[in-house]
Amino acid sequence: MLAFTPEELTAIALSLKVATAAMLGSLPLGIAVGWLLARRQFPGKLLLDALLHLPLVMPPVVTGYMLLILLGANGTVGRWLLEQFGFTFAFRWTGAALASAIMGFPLMVRAIRLSIEAVDRRLEQAAATLGADRWRVFFGITLPLAWPGVVAGAVLAFAKALGEFGATITFVSNIPGETQTLSSAIYGLMQVPGGEAGIWRLTIVAIAISFVAVLLSEWLVQRQRRELRA
Repeated sequence: MLAFTPEELTAIALSLKVATAAMLGSLPLGIAVGWLLARRQFPGKLLLDALLHLPLVMPPVVTGYMLLILLGANGTVGRWLLEQFGFTFAFRWTGAALASAIMGFPLMVRAIRLSIEAVDRRLEQAAATLGADRWRVFFGITLPLAWPGVVAGAVLAFAKALGEFGATITFVSNIPGETQTLSSAIYGLMQVPGGEAGIWRLTIVAIAISFVAVLLSEWLVQRQRRELRA
């Protein structure tokens, strides 16, 4: 039986909190962008698609640094938020959630986009012919049929947020109880002599949660494919 220390339990709980907030916070925008890329043609679409996937190929540290420059206490947007609302993302768990959401957003959008593209447009056209407006077609036809892909995208974004390290540690540092997630806790233990036991405990937890998330995502994708064939 794994015997976690209070600090390790705090890191696990904070990781789940950050990943859940990142996933839920980005899901509405992910659905909107996924639908836009799947159903609309517009100037700059290729550029938008490339920008969305940029966090996947750009070093995470660069993403974290850009967030720090923009949203830090002395950043353009960060200073305004602090002066007007007394709120800051930097060195807070909300900043970790924001950085994690940005890193996982491309995976979410890609899964949602592919799911919407798989929905037969003739069903949407038939609903429109019968008098349904654009919103009713989306919520009554498109979204229900694409829902397994939406959930799969959300799960992938959750798993990515759970394991994010470079962007979060650059933007919000590694503060125990506030911004120290699973990944940063493992990194911290690597700097401490005799931290191997804690590293293994947290590693097992991270692998288990990530494995379940990916397994659920794949199951949902396969289920959607079977439903579309039927």
